[in-house]
Amino acid sequence: MRVRFVLSQIGNGLRRNLAMGISVVLVTFISLTFVGAAVLLQTQINNMKDDWYDRVEVSVFLCPQTSYAPTCAGGEVTEDQMAQIESVLESEALSSYVDTVYVETKDQAFAAFQSQFGDQGWAQRITVDQMQLSFRVKLHDPEQYQVVADELSGREGVEEVVDQRQILEPLFLILNRTTILSAGLAALMTVTAVMLITTTIRLSAMSRSRETSIMRLVGASNLFIQLPFMLEGAIAALLGALLAIGGLWLAVRYLVEDWLAESVRWVNFVDTTDVLTVAPILIAIGIGLAGISSLVTLSRYTKV
Repeated sequence: MRVRFVLSQIGNGLRRNLAMGISVVLVTFISLTFVGAAVLLQTQINNMKDDWYDRVEVSVFLCPQTSYAPTCAGGEVTEDQMAQIESVLESEALSSYVDTVYVETKDQAFAAFQSQFGDQGWAQRITVDQMQLSFRVKLHDPEQYQVVADELSGREGVEEVVDQRQILEPLFLILNRTTILSAGLAALMTVTAVMLITTTIRLSAMSRSRETSIMRLVGASNLFIQLPFMLEGAIAALLGALLAIGGLWLAVRYLVEDWLAESVRWVNFVDTTDVLTVAPILIAIGIGLAGISSLVTLSRYTKV
């Protein structure tokens, strides 16, 4: 009997405040979509860092035939200079920093160049002789790049020492700032959702003040009086959370997996499994927001 009464009260409340209820669903949907997007974007950044930082190398570019670098005044790097540079990289002093060292020949550099730019007209005019010899150095800890750079920079035969992390950091900076922006919008929309849920519950409580008074007179407990209002907010928030999860799943499934992942195969993108991992968090946040809003509002408008 009590369950039937509570359900009837929920139905009456949702019908009386249908427009406000739909607004709560939509605002919760938008706010949780931003929350989920921020979490997924940060997951993507972490995946990329774990994947790419493991592949990061220090590139020691050796002097080509023509270079304006002071260390290349003698022209193209000689075999003796290469041997000296390699001995430094394999020395005991750098053994705790350097993992592996290999030489990228001109032929290998040309093959890599053609693989990346071969479909462009200007690239067809580049020859093997114009390529540059280099040492590719993998470090035990990519953060220790400066130690290797200090040892090699300024040596005869070395034109430039490049840390590949410098290429990746601007990308990660942009992605991190995008995450912060998404989180900020999520916070703003979450505050809006809390205010709207609070207003909806308050209007619902005020519209049923007569029923509430009767329930008080017959000795109904606070929980029994407040439960229909709390469930109304929770249902609206749950629907918003489910819509957010569905929207994120569709976006990841068709935009990321079917489009981006097929076009850019060298990036480990997030997938629908990550969305399902985030889903319980979004549901918990949605219901939690509704619960907090309900308690704050009902403690004032339905207190015995």
